[in-house]
Amino acid sequence: MATGADVAVFVGLQASGKSTFYGQCLSGRYALVGKDLFPRGARNRQRRQMRLVGEHLAAGRSVAVDNTNPSPHEWAPLVELAHAHGATATAYWFPPDVTGSLRRNAAREGRDRVPDVGVLATLKKLRRPSTEDGFDAVLEVRFDGRGGFEVRSGTPRAPGAPGTPRAMPRNEPGGGRPSRTGGGAGEAGPDRRDTER
Repeated sequence: MATGADVAVFVGLQASGKSTFYGQCLSGRYALVGKDLFPRGARNRQRRQMRLVGEHLAAGRSVAVDNTNPSPHEWAPLVELAHAHGATATAYWFPPDVTGSLRRNAAREGRDRVPDVGVLATLKKLRRPSTEDGFDAVLEVRFDGRGGFEVRSGTPRAPGAPGTPRAMPRNEPGGGRPSRTGGGAGEAGPDRRDTER
């Protein structure tokens, strides 16, 4: 039973633009869930995240999961949960740019900054997702050089097949960072960047 809902699973290094992409391109259409949105001392983050994703899907809402999600170990339960609720699962692949991620991460302050060793540890686990992993679609996201993003099919295509990159417009009004929630409606969370501890 298809619901029309989608689970957007972000896959990429810390400081690769995932949270900014959400704010510009998916905010307002997708609820936001991510382990970094929970209070600092929160326990059972994985279980809590899965519960929140399940609640959004049960209510018929699409949801974006903003973590590094570097391997099938992290994304397989999300794909399974999406399909169990009759939703699609879309991987948003942010190809690694280690130099750029380290530079953007160094500009962060406080809790938003991840030790460089954390970024490099994620890189070692990072694997490009594919439809063979159960995703209904895989989209590749890159900075467009104009403050936005280009999104193209991340699934390998036959030579000459359509797949021209398309620019993703900023959400209106203002294109600013959205307020973040750690889960259910009205539950305020800290404004943070795409870090994962």
